[in-house]
Amino acid sequence: MVMTNDTNTTQTATATHAATHTTAQAPAPRVNFAQAAPKAFKALIGFDAAARDGLDPALVELIQIRASLLNGCAYCLHMHTSDARKAGEDEARLHMIGVWREARNFFTAKERAALALTESVTLVSQGGVPDDVYGEAAQHFDESELARVLALIFTINTWNRIALSTAKVAGEDERVAH
Repeated sequence: MVMTNDTNTTQTATATHAATHTTAQAPAPRVNFAQAAPKAFKALIGFDAAARDGLDPALVELIQIRASLLNGCAYCLHMHTSDARKAGEDEARLHMIGVWREARNFFTAKERAALALTESVTLVSQGGVPDDVYGEAAQHFDESELARVLALIFTINTWNRIALSTAKVAGEDERVAH
C-alpha cells in the first residue's frame, strides 16, 4: 500500500487491502460423488465392506487413520479418529499414529507391519512397496488377511481422493442422517 497525504486515497487503499485479505469467498460447490455416480459409490462401499470383513476393527481404523494422515485428508481423518474413539481406541495411541516408528511401544508388531504397509502402498510412487515391508506384513497376516489389508489400504486411499477432490469438510459425517 502506498502512503500519501490524501486521506481518502489511504482509506480507500486500506479498505481494499482489508477486503481482499479478510473476505474469503466460499468455494463453489463440487460434485456430490454419491449422487452423481451412485453405481461407482455403491461398488466402493461393497469393496470397502469386503476388505474389512474379518479384520480387527482397531486395526482397520489404524490403517485408515494413517493413510488419511499421509494423504492430508482432514475429512477422513476426523471420521476415522471419531470412529476409533467410539470403538474404545486409546486416545494416546491415536496421538501416536503419525509417529508410530518412534512410539513402537504403543503398537503391536502386527499393527506396525500394517502401518508400514499402509505407508508404502499409500506412497507407492515414492519407491513402490519394498520387499522387506511386504515380507514383514506377510509374517503377521495369512494370505487372505493380507489381501484384505491391501484392499482396505486401496479403499481408504480411494475415499481420501474422493473427499479431497470433492472438497469434503472435516467434521461433517455424511454417513449420519440429518
